[in-house]
Amino acid sequence: MTTDDGGRRPPVTVIVGIDGSGRTHRLAELVAATGGDAVRVGPDGSGLPEVSAVPARPSGGLLVVDDAHRLPPGVLARLVPLARAGTPMVLARRPTVTGPELAELDAELAAHGAVEVLRPLDAVAVEKLLGVAESHRVADVLTASCGHAAVAAALASALPGTRSPALVARVQRGLARLDPAAESVARYLSLGLDLADDVLAEVTGLSLEQAAAAVTVLRDAGFVDPDGEAMIPAVADVLLADQPPAQLRLAHDTVARALLAAGADVVPAAERLRAVRLRTPAAAEVYLTAGRRLRFEDPTRALRWLEEAVDAGIDPDRTAVVRAEAGLLLGVVEDVDEVPGRGDDAEWALRVEGTLAAHAGRAGRAADLLLRGGPLGRLLAVPSLVATGRYSEAVEQAAAGQGPTSLRRLAEASLAVGDPARAVPLFIEAAEDLGRGRLGAVLPETPQALAAPVAVLGGDASTADSLLGEAIDKGLGGPAGVHHHRLLLAWVRLRAGRFDTAVSELAALGATARSGRDRLLCAALEAGLARRSGDIGRLRDGWAKAEPVLARRVVDVFQLELLEELLCAATRVRQAQRIGPVLADLDTVVTRLGRPVAWDVSLGWLHLQLAVTGDDAGAVVDAASRLQHLRPPGGRQRAQCAAAGQWALVLAGRVDVDALTPVLDGLAGHQLPWEASRLAGQAAIRATDPGVARRLLERARELSSAEVQLDASRTITPASGLSEREIEVAQLVASGRTHREIGSQLFLSPKTVEHHVARIRNKLGATSRAEFLAALRDVLGEEPAAR
Repeated sequence: MTTDDGGRRPPVTVIVGIDGSGRTHRLAELVAATGGDAVRVGPDGSGLPEVSAVPARPSGGLLVVDDAHRLPPGVLARLVPLARAGTPMVLARRPTVTGPELAELDAELAAHGAVEVLRPLDAVAVEKLLGVAESHRVADVLTASCGHAAVAAALASALPGTRSPALVARVQRGLARLDPAAESVARYLSLGLDLADDVLAEVTGLSLEQAAAAVTVLRDAGFVDPDGEAMIPAVADVLLADQPPAQLRLAHDTVARALLAAGADVVPAAERLRAVRLRTPAAAEVYLTAGRRLRFEDPTRALRWLEEAVDAGIDPDRTAVVRAEAGLLLGVVEDVDEVPGRGDDAEWALRVEGTLAAHAGRAGRAADLLLRGGPLGRLLAVPSLVATGRYSEAVEQAAAGQGPTSLRRLAEASLAVGDPARAVPLFIEAAEDLGRGRLGAVLPETPQALAAPVAVLGGDASTADSLLGEAIDKGLGGPAGVHHHRLLLAWVRLRAGRFDTAVSELAALGATARSGRDRLLCAALEAGLARRSGDIGRLRDGWAKAEPVLARRVVDVFQLELLEELLCAATRVRQAQRIGPVLADLDTVVTRLGRPVAWDVSLGWLHLQLAVTGDDAGAVVDAASRLQHLRPPGGRQRAQCAAAGQWALVLAGRVDVDALTPVLDGLAGHQLPWEASRLAGQAAIRATDPGVARRLLERARELSSAEVQLDASRTITPASGLSEREIEVAQLVASGRTHREIGSQLFLSPKTVEHHVARIRNKLGATSRAEFLAALRDVLGEEPAAR
């Protein structure tokens, strides 16, 4: 574009960049491109033509306005009509427009040409600057300079690993030009503590507005990363080196106190305070606070911060509760007496101590401690109260306790354990609620772990499997929680006849079991595997682990079927003195719960299995009689009651294969395949007809297979990705059944069916119903017929 007198306007009229970004260098390039003839405008207005001479080309050529942000308002005001009249002019300034005169001039020039913003250097530009192709050197300079051209050039001029004299001089000059507020902010930003606005304002004694303005000044001056609010690392290094150690320690301590006062996230700052070995009382409080903040998300780091706090002078007793919570998640705390309660922390300490007792497998003590832990503690106590048969107390505390919805749901589920079909959906809801938010406490027991034995009791091992799998995938309860859920999952699969998982998990986890509840699980797995393999030597080895567990006389209702494995092991190795007291305790707990039918059947089944293991025909008859007088609503319990009657007949030598076959199918169908195999085997031994005996032996071998079959035509395989119950549900969904209809057929609640369907949909990756049904057809391999 040309003016009336032939003078050329530059294609770029405004250059924007922070100090040191190359504004002056870019101006020189533009002047050269327009003929090299230029007049520079000084701070006093020198070089400006008279307005009456416009639009004549100014004497000397292109009008160049460098550092426009530094010009007085009067000079800028005189430039506006020249720009408006078309005088060839180019202006360079900082990113921040500092006044109305500069804004008006900038707008006029931008209307006649392009605005060019100078960006930080990239790796290619830094490599060109260095003159070497060493990627690590380029990366180091790029990181240290944030791509700031002048800083990168200064670093390039120095030997690697040495401080650049050019950079030191540049920073010192820039610092001298700053006002006191900006200089104070620069000193604190150089600490690298990533301070929030309110904390930065507090330590510098500025208002929020003043602190923000100072950061803007520092960014324009080339001290702060142009794309952020952190100081350029190389500049920060120069500033830090310029301050005496005592002054730095004082600055760090001031920041520590401000962070604590603001309730800010101290973890990033704590790292820096530790790096400079700050050991003041304020730093100690920061380290303690960091430990508290991290105890749930990263308990290992939390413990390290607590050690730092003690090293810095914190009373070790003040770290005890936090240390215990972190230790619970790591499985490294066992002695509940190590947790003192003092002052305002007393209720918190009691809740943690109660949780420690629960993890140690001492539900009664856990309940007593949690009840003293305030409103939240009383709510957390409900599952332990139910577990030990203190049902009326549990009802009272569930009504009075205060806490998040997830814990209230967990209490509600625990109160419903007498009816597994009702309790399991509530446990699922509690687990879902917990997954949606952060609780801020270590649970005495998770909803998934409580749901597992209840679901197994209801004949729904697949739901237990699903819930525990989700808990493991999410890392619920930290490393110790994952360990616990894996052991529970192994036990669930053992009960369902999937022995391979139990063997592998016991081998992987058994030696590392630390908590009392996990030692119980390991002992039950060891005894269960030995019982099913018929290896008396292994059974004796398992008993050596089981006996100390039983000797504690600490039982609860959730352990009932776990204890079946241990008590049967005691019977096999002729340690009857351990059996009676545990049975009496279990009977007391079930009685206190009002003898709910599902648990009463489970307890009667335990008596039956002990009698069968001890080859006591009379006791088998007594146990069978007890079971046959019950009228359970659940399919699994009905199958157990029917099997008890057949067991009594078989041991009396009365084998009726027609009556026995549906009983065996009932046990296998309700996830008791090993028990069905054992009954079939004992019937085969006593059958007088060789053909019947052969058929029963074949059935026994079939039932004892490690494969879990849904029906005679379909075997669950790892490739399907679905459990046996999930395939059963999938078949009914594909055939058009509603959740209620499926629940009615499979003896599940609609909520449990909904949980299964959601998990199946997630496994198949379906996002719509059409995709879901198509995926089901692929998995099932055929159009399922309606049943």
